[in-house]
Amino acid sequence: MAPLRREATTVVLSGPETTTRDESDDRRPRPTAPEGPADRAPTPSERRPRWPRRLLAALRHDWPATVLAALAGLALVPAFPPYDVWPTSLLAVAALSLLTRGRSARRGGWLGFALGFPFFLGLLSWLRVIGWDATVGLAVIEALFLVPMGAGLAATARMRAWPLWAACLWVAQEWARDRVPFGGFPWGRLAFANTSTPFTPLAAVGGAPLVTFAVALTGALLAWAGLRLWHLHRAGLLAGRAALPALGGAGLAVAVGASGYAVPVPTGASDTVSVAIVQGNVQQAGMDFLGRPMMILNNHVDATLQLADDVAAGRTERPDLVLWPENASDLDPYSRPEAYAAIDRAARTIGVPILVGALVDHPTEEGYVENQGIVWDPETGPGDSYTKQHPVPFGEYVPFRDQLSVLISRLERVPRDFWAGEHSGVLDVGPARLGDVICFEVAYDDIVRDTVNEGARALVVQTNNATYGNTGQPEQQLAMSQLRAVEHGRAVVTVATSGISAVVRPDGSIEQRTEEFTQDVLSTELPLRDGRTFADRVGAAPEWALALGGLLAWAWTGLGPRLARRRATAQAGPESGGEADGAGADGGEASGAEDGAGERKE
Repeated sequence: MAPLRREATTVVLSGPETTTRDESDDRRPRPTAPEGPADRAPTPSERRPRWPRRLLAALRHDWPATVLAALAGLALVPAFPPYDVWPTSLLAVAALSLLTRGRSARRGGWLGFALGFPFFLGLLSWLRVIGWDATVGLAVIEALFLVPMGAGLAATARMRAWPLWAACLWVAQEWARDRVPFGGFPWGRLAFANTSTPFTPLAAVGGAPLVTFAVALTGALLAWAGLRLWHLHRAGLLAGRAALPALGGAGLAVAVGASGYAVPVPTGASDTVSVAIVQGNVQQAGMDFLGRPMMILNNHVDATLQLADDVAAGRTERPDLVLWPENASDLDPYSRPEAYAAIDRAARTIGVPILVGALVDHPTEEGYVENQGIVWDPETGPGDSYTKQHPVPFGEYVPFRDQLSVLISRLERVPRDFWAGEHSGVLDVGPARLGDVICFEVAYDDIVRDTVNEGARALVVQTNNATYGNTGQPEQQLAMSQLRAVEHGRAVVTVATSGISAVVRPDGSIEQRTEEFTQDVLSTELPLRDGRTFADRVGAAPEWALALGGLLAWAWTGLGPRLARRRATAQAGPESGGEADGAGADGGEASGAEDGAGERKE
């Protein structure tokens, strides 16, 4: 082969731009690097962080997808109470699966946020009672958890069985959101939109995480089937055998959705107990529901005394126990004699134990208060008690109080921090061994599960929703009680100061309920059960397994190709000699490309 012969070249200076021109072909100008110091300081625009520019670029490039993701987030809101249009939860999952498909992880993360922010803004609109700034702030925080999920959906969409990994990533997102920050905030889980649907019985097998998984898997399978049918339609093959896999995917989605019907829900009772649920009511809704001291307590005392009159007159049967809601006593009965006397009078008059919700000063830590359920015996007075384990951040205690109070004056409305309890709420109330769960604690899997596993035969959710009355929040919380009933095979009584108080059967159906902002008393024969569901026995294992499966699949999308390239390079190394020179896989491929180009030029 003859050696390469280079033609002579001349250098032409043309203004500030310097080019080299080949005498044999002057049609190919090649710009050279501008002269200047190598250590030139970056300009102010170069020093700015790149992520805002990337975000704006993604928004400009994907604005139709952004709009569709936001609409999917808005469509997810009516899946939850008080609307209960649960099929929209499937549509929202399917929409995000389709929108993130074929996009980079960065854009997938943005679309996750684009869905999450309007969703949480609508779902948590009841926080407007405190302020729209609180609503927007919490919606942003919760939506940020959908950013890594959206990125994971975009990455795993290139894998086989991607609907499976998509469903696992939904579980992983909820796993994280239920735990951080400050103990997490589980509102908005897909399971809580499906508390009276074909998916609900799955809670008895794997708890709320399995319900979320089944909902997400069904939505992702519908997306996969719809995508395949669309491609076949465009190719003109919709009527042939090629449509069978897509139809099979749709059939699998239906099968997953109907799988709950195959799960038996245990409802048989060992025995029953007669219960009266007292909803005393408050004077007004909103942040100032308490009114004057003793007002709410007197409302519950008066309703209990009226119940005693009805018993004495033979208009109703005497219950075995009476349940009062959270904050039924707005004063500490241990330190305020008037509160003690009022509660004791009600218990002695009705003649049965009362589970009283009260705010109690901490016995040793000055300045702290405890949110308690107290068993009040008609003869011996206050006895066993349960202290709320999970106080609500910024509602019942203020993290970083000294720093944040300077910036947010509204935090002064939480003058004392609540002290967290250290044990579950299993209490003997008369003849019944009940599990006490206070307000938002019903949203946390481990708190309710531990209460059942430690011997609770029925569950009582003491709550005070007066702040959020007529906003949809009480309905959302009641739906959680319905899911817990199925998950643990226990009857659940929700007793609220101003509503909604309700009796939920072990199969999740609502037997009785009150209206909001009315004084009312419900009476029922509450079934007591001792058996545990499979979900009680396995605990959080299904959630961890599903979440880990999704995260590992996402990790494999980056690790798998690298391992494949290294394996291919290792096999080709002895033949090409590239490994002897120490070149990596990428370097070897680039070198080979350049050699091929040189041969073509020659």
